[in-house]
Amino acid sequence: MSSLINTNAFDYINVLDKAADASWLRNEAIGNNLANVDTPGYKRQDVDFESQLARALRHSKYTSMDEKVSNLKTNRLKPLCYTDYAGFSYRLDGNNVDVDMEGVYLAKNQVTYQGLEMSILQEFKNLQAVMK
Repeated sequence: MSSLINTNAFDYINVLDKAADASWLRNEAIGNNLANVDTPGYKRQDVDFESQLARALRHSKYTSMDEKVSNLKTNRLKPLCYTDYAGFSYRLDGNNVDVDMEGVYLAKNQVTYQGLEMSILQEFKNLQAVMK
């Protein structure tokens, strides 16, 4: 069994798992933003993972997607939490959380997370089919 784990059969699953973790972290950040909507001076938090993944995949310009994913160092793919100081603030108290926009971000993130879950499940189904 350990030889299967050391192969690249789990490469896509590992990347999808990292993306799902980042999506979960983004969900927590959005929840914190909504909880602090009335906190003076609070600046919204967000998570960046997509640009790191895109940069890592772009690093291998002339290879197939399978090779790019296989060559990824997943331990280096970490979601980056950041404070959005540049966000527009129409409030006098300096808080830049917009409840309506956070709702949009939350809905988008939930769809993303569900898509990642379905993709991980499909990858495991593919592995089961191969093992039969």
